[in-house]
Amino acid sequence: MNGQSVTDKVVVVTGAGQGLGEAIALRLGAAGAVVCGCDIQEKQVKNVARAIKEAGGSAYAYVLDVSNEHDVQQTVDRILAEHGQIDILINNAGTDTTLPIEDLTIADWDRVLDVNLRGPFLLSKAVYPFLKRQGKGHIVNITSTAAKRAWTEATAYHASKWGLLGFGHALHAEARRNNIKVTSVVAGGMRTPFILDRFPQTDPNVLQDPKHVAETVHFVVTQPDETVIPEVMVLPLRETSWP
Repeated sequence: MNGQSVTDKVVVVTGAGQGLGEAIALRLGAAGAVVCGCDIQEKQVKNVARAIKEAGGSAYAYVLDVSNEHDVQQTVDRILAEHGQIDILINNAGTDTTLPIEDLTIADWDRVLDVNLRGPFLLSKAVYPFLKRQGKGHIVNITSTAAKRAWTEATAYHASKWGLLGFGHALHAEARRNNIKVTSVVAGGMRTPFILDRFPQTDPNVLQDPKHVAETVHFVVTQPDETVIPEVMVLPLRETSWP
């Protein structure tokens, strides 16, 4: 199969400061991409960009609140001004508040939906006109098995991830007319701070290394021009709660 290379492609990765976002940034940086890492946590995203550069890659750090429409547009405009193009957008930034609905505040709900669902919409909308003019591009949305099943104390998270999966498939149907690819990566549990910091009792042996999910992201963005993978699921073998 004659796939594509990401060498010299400008890749925007949100939530790049830690966890899966960091793993994706490092993997694509190692493959030769120009990584534009975005995160609300400045120190962490700068550290990731520095690590890519020290390994011989090309990376830049941007402080970004994905839920802020003005922040998003300014950051996209800045990346385009500084690099001249955007080829791939990885919507990875995510958050959660683990509470039963009786304890979940409206502000909690809004924050989770703003980051997990509004953010990918804002980023996709901001880069879309450029990708359309460019005649090609790829948007990857990192969703979760939370978009395929449900557990307790996670109404906001499930709503956001089911919504993100629906958004991704709808955008895939729309964007393919403009030669833009859209992929939803459904990730199972990973050994990242997102799980281990919040649920320290979790056995790390039943989770997967985020590097493996990052490898899948690299795989989907290097498909030949004529092929798109609209959805792919990557699970830890021992995560018996799914399916």
